Amino acid sequence: MLIKTRGIVIRSIKYSESSLICDIYTEELGLRTYIISGVRKTKARISASLLQIMSILDLVAYNKKNKDLNRVKEIKPAYLYNAVPFDAGKRAVGVFMTELVRKTVSEAEANPALFNFLYQSFTALDNMEKTAVANMHLHFMVHLSRFLGFMPGGAYNDNTPFFDLKEGVFCTDQPELIYSIDKAAAHILYQFITANQEDIQEIKISGEIRQYLLDKLVLFYRYHIENMKELHAHVVLREVMK
Repeated sequence: MLIKTRGIVIRSIKYSESSLICDIYTEELGLRTYIISGVRKTKARISASLLQIMSILDLVAYNKKNKDLNRVKEIKPAYLYNAVPFDAGKRAVGVFMTELVRKTVSEAEANPALFNFLYQSFTALDNMEKTAVANMHLHFMVHLSRFLGFMPGGAYNDNTPFFDLKEGVFCTDQPELIYSIDKAAAHILYQFITANQEDIQEIKISGEIRQYLLDKLVLFYRYHIENMKELHAHVVLREVMK
C-alpha cells in the first residue's frame, strides 16, 4: 500500500555503501523508519542532501503492516530552508529540537496536531528574527511537553512563585533545589507557557537564566519520560546561546 504524506527527518544514518536509514515523523503515520537505497551514489536519483535531519519532505512511501522498515517510492522537498543551514544559532537550536523529538516521540500513529506543531516550529525557526532565536528552544520544550502529556500546570503568581519539576506545577513552597525552579526563573517559565511563538522575542532573559532554565527543563523531561535517553545537543546550545 502506498501512502502520500509530509514528513520531517528526525534521524539519518548510513547503511551499506550507498543507502540511508531515516527516522521520519510523518503526518499520516506518525514516526516511521525508512530505508532509502542508492542515495549516496554519485548519480543518485534522490540526493542524500534531501535526507539531512530537519528536512521537511513530501513522500510517497510503502506502508506494509507489521513491518518496521519500509521503503520510499518518491521524495521531494516540502519546504526548503533559507537560513537554518547557514546560521550557526538557528542550526544549533534546530539540532537540539530534532534530538529532543527523537528521544521523546515514539508513537507510530498519526497525530496531526503534533505534526503541525513540529512543522510550524521548524519553519518558524528558519524565518524568525535573530532576537527570537535565543528563546526558541525554551518555548519549544515547554510546548512540546503538552503533546507528551506533562505540560506545566498551574500559574505563576505571588502565592505560587516556584515550580516543582517532579509534580509539574507552580507551587507555594520551594521544594529541594534540585527538584525546583526558583522565583525569577519560574516567572520567565510562565511567560514561555503563555506566550505565542511570534512573541517570544519580547521575553527578556539573561544568558545565565536562559542556561539555568534549559538545564531545569531537561531535568523536567527526564522526570516525566521514563528511561529517556541522555540529550547531547543542549551542551552545544549552551555555548552558542551565551
